[in-house]
Amino acid sequence: MFIGRQNELELLNELHSSKRFEFLVLYGRRRVGKTSLLKEFSSRSSTVFFSAQEKNDALNLIDFSKTVQQHFEGKDFGSFENWGKAFEYIGLKASDKNRVTLIIDEFPFIAAENPSIKSVLQHTVDHSWKNKNIFLILCGSSVSFMENDVMGYKSPLYGRSTSQLELLPFDYLESAEFFKSYSAEEKLAAYGILGGIPCYLQTFDPERSIKENIAKNILRTGAFLTEEPQSLLKMELRDPAVYNSIFEAIANGASRMNDITQKIHEEPSKCSKYLKTLIDLKLISRNTPCGEEESSRKTLYSISDNFFAFWFRFIFTEKSYYELIGADDAAREITDPESFNDYMGLIFEKICHQYMIRLAKQKKLPFIPHKMGKWWGTNSKLKRQDDCDILLLSRDNRKAVFCECKFKNSPLDKKEFDDLSATADNFSGVTEKYFYFFSKGGFTEWIREKAESEKNIFLVDPDDLFNV
Repeated sequence: MFIGRQNELELLNELHSSKRFEFLVLYGRRRVGKTSLLKEFSSRSSTVFFSAQEKNDALNLIDFSKTVQQHFEGKDFGSFENWGKAFEYIGLKASDKNRVTLIIDEFPFIAAENPSIKSVLQHTVDHSWKNKNIFLILCGSSVSFMENDVMGYKSPLYGRSTSQLELLPFDYLESAEFFKSYSAEEKLAAYGILGGIPCYLQTFDPERSIKENIAKNILRTGAFLTEEPQSLLKMELRDPAVYNSIFEAIANGASRMNDITQKIHEEPSKCSKYLKTLIDLKLISRNTPCGEEESSRKTLYSISDNFFAFWFRFIFTEKSYYELIGADDAAREITDPESFNDYMGLIFEKICHQYMIRLAKQKKLPFIPHKMGKWWGTNSKLKRQDDCDILLLSRDNRKAVFCECKFKNSPLDKKEFDDLSATADNFSGVTEKYFYFFSKGGFTEWIREKAESEKNIFLVDPDDLFNV
């Protein structure tokens, strides 16, 4: 069953229905569901769908020729002489009554073996296709290649695309569609483990518990997810050892450059270079305090992909031990509330951030935020380091929402309220202050009464997160 991506399908259908030349660049990290989206679109529309492979240019051209000829003629009659001739043939098949939609999936595989194909395609678009009834889709998993070598200003194809779409992972609410029978807390846990990658979400059986799914689909020898992070890194990178060390350090709490370099015993310059690569792959995020410039030196790094965070936190260093005690006992240890709730802390903040984005889009917040994110810095009043899980600021910085996110079994109480109030007091320029408290364990009577009496306090429990 195909889940989600309705906005993306709507865009593809709109471009397919156009009467003029359209060129979409579709990209996104591996496993995010690009090919599944294109196949779903192709099942509803007539398309020439070619998926390139990691082989030499001549063999890819042979495969492409067969695909194109089978589509138009019902048989193949031999490879085209070159890519230019192949594209010329496609152009001849387009007419006012016959729109040709051509999808080239994993385009970087072709360009890696034949860099000139970008110039050939540019010449074809400029001198033939731009006035024809053709819809071209180039798709790729190498985000940096698609952004720089296809859409970048130095690329021959620069300025030729009419649309661009980066396919992003699902958020927590979209991911929950895979687990309709789960409780709200179970849906949060599943997202915390698997993130928003459809390929990962499909591996869990919604009829099994979280613990059973971890044992069967992550820890069991031979399961798809058992070595997935390592497999993906080997596909993308030449030296996975240093990258593994970086992931392990961040997964276990090192978020500043200095902490990471000390943990992995590497020079800051080398560590910075490797981090940039992981940021380009959309696996690591570089974060600065909300309201500050991106150039701020108060930078924190986090793992963007939840499954990578989970795997490097629980599996990477304990794999041999887990093999000894068995998958069931290992899953029981992993899901122990104390350690798992601690792991879910940062994930829960991410979920609450996504919830606030949804509220903002629905105009359900006290104001439209201009800036949103985690804040940390010095509390000048209390003379100490302080932080706010999520801070939302208006354009003029006169209005703010302060959020506290707790993924614990115990209810949120007066102490958490007082701590967040003290943080808010540090923002003397803010004249309108609102408080959102998110809690897995619910709320004490004291804070419920406080929220009822003061209209600027909002309480959100797990069930509320799925009623937005």
